[in-house]
Amino acid sequence: MFLTFGVKDFLDILAVALIIYYVYKLMKSSGSLNIFIGILVFIVLWIIVTQVAGMRLLGGILDKVMSVGAIVLIVLFQQEIRKFLFSVGAHQRIHNLLAFFYRKEKDNEKDHSTFLPIVMACLNMSRQKIGALIVIERDEQLDEIAQTGELIDARISQRLIENIFFKNSPLHDGALLIRGDRLYAAGCILPVSHDMNIPKELGLRHRSALGISQNSDALAVIVSEETGYISAALRGQFYLRLNAEALESLLYGEKS
Repeated sequence: MFLTFGVKDFLDILAVALIIYYVYKLMKSSGSLNIFIGILVFIVLWIIVTQVAGMRLLGGILDKVMSVGAIVLIVLFQQEIRKFLFSVGAHQRIHNLLAFFYRKEKDNEKDHSTFLPIVMACLNMSRQKIGALIVIERDEQLDEIAQTGELIDARISQRLIENIFFKNSPLHDGALLIRGDRLYAAGCILPVSHDMNIPKELGLRHRSALGISQNSDALAVIVSEETGYISAALRGQFYLRLNAEALESLLYGEKS
């Protein structure tokens, strides 16, 4: 058996190991680690019964359970599966290569005045400790998120952004969605991340920002109401305590 073990077999085992490890990390971050361990135990039991012991009756029952279980797992873990597929697509080298020229064309259309009001508004709200959550849409349109808020479709303006997040404003609790060079919708509801590794000092705005960054390619900018710190979430990763230069580089996609 060892004499026939080749490079193809090594790559096969390595690929399976990487998939299991990535799924393990995904389940651990979403708080479903015990379910993942239970599934692995069941799969090992199924292999022993059908392949090693050769129990036909019990093996037939487990085969039926496995065929139905695949559909049940898709229903139960649809959010985790969507996150997994999005992460794979977002990190593919071929995808980045094909989108390179398209992104460059879009970046060239951005002038300095496009994101400057956002940076200035965030700095001003940071000084006054006014909480804010701003989502900048990128390649993937967030129509479902926009429908949860109020349509604005206004020109990007520093004063308008600050007025939206003013404490007495009816829209200050939700997220502001920016599409292109327009303030598209306000008061939007975002999916909340259940990642167990989020620091406890980060509140609901940060969890919502991380949630939308895990489910799309959008950039979410947060201004903390407690500390005044400016943070951002992009592709499931936090960028904490940003200054003006770091925030501007994120807005222009230099770290994408």
